[in-house]
Parts: sequence; structure tokens; C-alpha cells
Amino acid sequence: MINVRYERGVYLPEHDLWLDPWDAKRFAFVSHAHSDHIAPHDEIILSEGTARLMQARLPGKRKEHILPFGEQRRVHDVDVTLLPAGHIFGSAQIFLEAENKSLLYTGDFKLRRGKSAEAAQWVHADTLVMETTFGRPRYRFPPMVQVVDQIVAFCREAIVEDEVPVLLGYSLGKAQEILCALDGAGLTPMLHGTVFQMTRIYEQFGQSFCKYVRYDANEVAGKVLICPPSANRSRMLEKIARKRVAMISGWAMDPGAVYRYQVDAVFPLSDHADYDDLIRYVDLVRPKRVLTLHGFAAEFARDLRE
Repeated sequence: MINVRYERGVYLPEHDLWLDPWDAKRFAFVSHAHSDHIAPHDEIILSEGTARLMQARLPGKRKEHILPFGEQRRVHDVDVTLLPAGHIFGSAQIFLEAENKSLLYTGDFKLRRGKSAEAAQWVHADTLVMETTFGRPRYRFPPMVQVVDQIVAFCREAIVEDEVPVLLGYSLGKAQEILCALDGAGLTPMLHGTVFQMTRIYEQFGQSFCKYVRYDANEVAGKVLICPPSANRSRMLEKIARKRVAMISGWAMDPGAVYRYQVDAVFPLSDHADYDDLIRYVDLVRPKRVLTLHGFAAEFARDLRE
């Protein structure tokens, strides 16, 4: 088995390679461009989409090994292949082979097919290192179509009541999935500045969305405002006298999520795998060893052993 250590990131000492480390390292794999997965490393392995998004989110000089999905490349002394993770646009898993040993690291991933990210793929590996954010049985998400219908109904009802519907989701990934969900609903999304910036990068890679406009404080009436969660309770939203706010997150499955996020509604549209898909993924990869990370890692590992 490939030797695996963990210290604020996964470390493969035989190859001096870090996987999504929290802190800047000499040589690292970056699975996607969310802020909790990027750092000013010296040398990185990543996908083309993540490279472009990192340029916008973390400018700077670094040596980049930009790999296309599905093609094995030798980087230093190890053969690596990137596979789509289904989490957000450009998100990647890394598959390593060395001396008849193999390892698959998922990074953040989702098996359910979204509309704004490449569909997840998988391969058999001796060792599977997987994220388990929603690694408890209570996190079984309802069908995506059902959740999208509820979001659209929420927006329409707010507009009929002369209120501005506000949907909260991360600027990168979640906001674009929300935008796709509104396609064909007859609604006009209005994008917060950071959401607008990330969405434009998606479009540079060929992603198409329904017609949207950039945030204008004087034109919010009749629009669906898409903002990052940090905008909730902000001066920007406080200026909107009549509004109805919803958080879009897998954590909507938690009792009391409405009160936790101080919103009017919550909808469980997630860019992570739910509990059933975590179990399914282990069955698909058929590993000899599973190492769990993040969220309910210990609980999920216990369930696998049982």
C-alpha cells in the first residue's frame, strides 16, 4: 500500500506530494478552487478549469502541471491521472500508480449529476482516500428535481408578494448550480459581484446559463438575487425592505437549519455526495483500504467496518 499521512492535508511521503494541504507546500495537488483547498504552493498539479479559477482567486507565480481529465501523465516519479469529481467546475480526483500500488484521492466530490460541473468518474484503486462531509445516515438528500421545484416555487411566491427572493450559495460552484436550476423557470437572476465574476469564467469554458443581470441596487424588484452566504445580514441586503431569504446547502437537512442560518427557508441542494452515494462510491472503487476525511469521518469509517 502507498504510505499515507495526514497533517493539515494528506501527505504521500514516498513522493513528497501533498493532497489539498491547508498550508503552502513545495509540491501539491489542488483538487478545486474553493478557498479552503488552495494555498500559495510552489508547484501544483491541477485541472485546466481549476487553474483558471485559481488565477482569479489566488494570483501569483507558481509552477503548474495542468492535466486533462483521463490522461495518465508522469509528474516527477509518479504516474498520475485526474478524474472529474463532480463537485464544482474543474474539480478533480487524483489517481496515482507506483510499483504496482494505487491510490485514489477524491477531494470534495459528488456522484449526482449536476448541470455546472463535469460528471464524476471513478477507477479501481488499492487505497481510497475520500471526503465524508455528509457521512451520517441522516444526510440522504431528496431528488434534485424536487429540490429545484421547491426553490423555483419559493422565488415565484416571493415575487408575487412583492418581495425580493434572495438565494444564498457559495460564489463558486453552488451559485452556478442555482443559476442552472433557474433555467426555463421564467425568472431573471441578478448576481452578486463575486458570483458574476466566477460565472463569467464558467462561460469562458463554454458553460451556458439563462439570461442574468449583474447586481444593481435600483433594479432588484422582480429579480432573483443570488449571493454568497456572507452577504446575509449585510448592508447590501438590509437595504432591501421586502425580501425572502433562503440558504441553499446540504446542511438544510439539519433540524433547526432555518434558525442556524437566520433565513426564511433552506433547501438541500449540495455539491457533496450524500450518505448513500458515499457508500455507493466505496462499492464502485472496490478498494482494499479506505481512509476517511472531513465531516463525519470517524462515524462513516465505523459504518464501513460494520
